[in-house]
Amino acid sequence: MTESATRPTGARAPWRPEEFIARLRAQGTRYHDQHPFHRRMDAGDLTPDELRRWVANRFYYQKCIPLKDAAILSNCPEVAVRREWVRRIIDHDGATDGTGGIESWLRLGEALGVSRGELLSEQRVVPAVRYAVDAYVNFARQRPWIEAVASSLTELFGPAAIRVRLEALERHYAWIDPAGLEYFRTRLVKAPRDAQYALHLTLWRCRTHEQQEAAVAALRFKTEMLWAQLDAIDRGDTQPPGPDG
Repeated sequence: MTESATRPTGARAPWRPEEFIARLRAQGTRYHDQHPFHRRMDAGDLTPDELRRWVANRFYYQKCIPLKDAAILSNCPEVAVRREWVRRIIDHDGATDGTGGIESWLRLGEALGVSRGELLSEQRVVPAVRYAVDAYVNFARQRPWIEAVASSLTELFGPAAIRVRLEALERHYAWIDPAGLEYFRTRLVKAPRDAQYALHLTLWRCRTHEQQEAAVAALRFKTEMLWAQLDAIDRGDTQPPGPDG
């Protein structure tokens, strides 16, 4: 029996793999390296206070990445996928104290003049950043696991942006201790590995046109979440003081 004979009447044919990949990669034009804030960072135009605001707010996203990945694991019924995906949590949380991506970001904060206590307290996290990141974690908890996997495909665009960012930080912001930039050097190795596995899963599991469109929409949602973060960081949004101060 042919594929067209088994497809429900009125159902749209799925994209060919190369077209599906192209539509996913097309979301890179929306990636946050195109945001005016990141463009100013890459040009060397940010002030130390702006960089500190960025590193403090971005830390909230970094610390929530393992929660997002744990949500994917909790929704995924496949042992082989869970065995592979759990590595992401270890990469960020570290296998032991003093290791992992979160620890590296704390050291980045220290290199920029923001203490780890200040980062861990979340006292500089603006409401819109918290809202955007929490929405992403909830997306991973509530949507089918493969859609959450597809949302992680921003890692397809990350390495190129990280290379530019790392070079810009080293060139334009000489006051930053180079040792504090290790987070970005590590992601240059791990992000391509993670992206290829996530892309394989997305292509393998999203076989219908509806599933493919949902995957593209999930990736678009992730790019919008990252953009919204930078909008808030760029504005320097603050929350009005409560009754206690």
